[in-house]
Amino acid sequence: MSGDLADGIRGTIEAIYRQESRRVFATLVRLLGDFDLAEEALHDAFRAALEQWPRVGVPANPRAWLVSTGRFKAIDGMRRLSRFEALPDEVAEQLADDLADPAGLDGETLEDDRLRLIFTCCHPALSPDAQVALTLREVCGLTTEEIARAFLTAAPTLAQRIVRAKAKIRDARIPYQVPAREDLPVRLDAVLRVVYLVFNEGYSASFGNALMRHDLSTEAIRLGRLLIELLPDPEALGLLALMLLHESRRSARSSPEGELILLDEQDRTLWNRDQIAEGLSLVSRALASRYVGPYALQAAIAAVHAEAPSAAATDWAQITGLYELLLRAEPSPVVELNHAVAVAMRDGPAAGLMLVDTILADGALADYHLAHAARADLCRRLGRTAEARAAYQHALALAKQDAERRFLERRLRELPD
Repeated sequence: MSGDLADGIRGTIEAIYRQESRRVFATLVRLLGDFDLAEEALHDAFRAALEQWPRVGVPANPRAWLVSTGRFKAIDGMRRLSRFEALPDEVAEQLADDLADPAGLDGETLEDDRLRLIFTCCHPALSPDAQVALTLREVCGLTTEEIARAFLTAAPTLAQRIVRAKAKIRDARIPYQVPAREDLPVRLDAVLRVVYLVFNEGYSASFGNALMRHDLSTEAIRLGRLLIELLPDPEALGLLALMLLHESRRSARSSPEGELILLDEQDRTLWNRDQIAEGLSLVSRALASRYVGPYALQAAIAAVHAEAPSAAATDWAQITGLYELLLRAEPSPVVELNHAVAVAMRDGPAAGLMLVDTILADGALADYHLAHAARADLCRRLGRTAEARAAYQHALALAKQDAERRFLERRLRELPD
C-alpha cells in the first residue's frame, strides 16, 4: 500500500476513535463486565486497527470490528492468565458467552450500550458527585484533568473519586443494564441531570480553545431521545426540548474565527428551524402534563427566545415570570442570576443591578465569572465605567474558556477611558 493511502487510513482510524471510541467502550463494558478491562481492550482494538487496516483496508462496519477485536483480545488475555491461576466459574461462563457470533454485536444492541452504561454510572449506590465524574470520564471520554478543571477540584482527588466509584460498582455487583420500567422513575432524575451536564459541556465548554464540543452535545441529545423512548416523562421531554432549542443556535453562537456572539447579536437566520420546531413541540407536550418541572420550565424560557423574530421583540415579561416559577421549583443562585438579567431586560439595568449586587453579596457566586460579567454589562449600560471595568477584570480572572476570555478582553477595550 502506498504511503499516502496508509496515511489516509490512519487518519480515518483517528476520526473513528474520536467518534466511536466511547460507544465501543460501552459495549465492551457490557461484554466484559469491568471498566478497566474494557478500557484495555479498547486500546488493544485500536492498536490492532492501526496494524491491520493499512494492509487489508477499513472494514465495512468499523465499530463492530473494534468491539469484536477488543473482546477477543480480552478473552485471550484471560486465557493466558488462566494458565497460571484457576478462573472463577463466573469468568469461565463469561468466556463461553463471549464466543458468540460477532454479527450479533451490530444494530440496536450497540446503540443502547451507552444508555446502559450511563444508568450504571448514575446508580443510586454512588454519590451524586461520583455519578457525574464517572459519567463524564467513562461515557463521554473526558480526561480526569478536564473533569477536575470543570469541577474546580484537584486532579488526584477527582481520580480517587472515580476509582472508588468503579470499585463500588464492582464490589456491589451493580448490573450493566437499563433498569426495569417500574424502577425507571426513581433513577431518572440522576440520569437527566448528568445528560444535561454532558450537553452543557458540549454547548459551552468550561475550558480550552473551542467554545463548543459538538460531539458531546450531539451525544447528549441522542441519549435524550433514547430516554423518552424508554419513559416519556414530562421532565425527559423538557430536557430534550431544552437541548434542541439551545443546539438550534449553535451556528450563530460564534464567528468564523471562533469568537463568541451573544444571543442578542446573533443572526437568527442561522438558527436551525427543524430543531426549533421539534423543541417547541416537545415543550408543548411537557407543559401539557399536570407536573411542570425545572427542565420543562427552562425549555419554556428557551422557547420564548426561539419564537422571538428579533432580540428587540423578545417577551421579557414572560421570561421573567417563567424564571420566577423556576425559582420556586428549583431555587439556586444561578437561576437567581438569570432572573436578575431578565428583570434588567424588562425593567432596566438599574433594577437588574440591584438584584445582581444582592446575589454577589451572598457569596454563593463569588467565583462564578458569569455573575461578574453580568454586573459589568449592567454597569456599562448605566455609564458606571469604573465599576464596569473592575467587574470585567474580575470576570476575566475567573474565566477558563478561551473564547469567553477574548470576549471579556474586547469588552474591556471598548470601555471609554
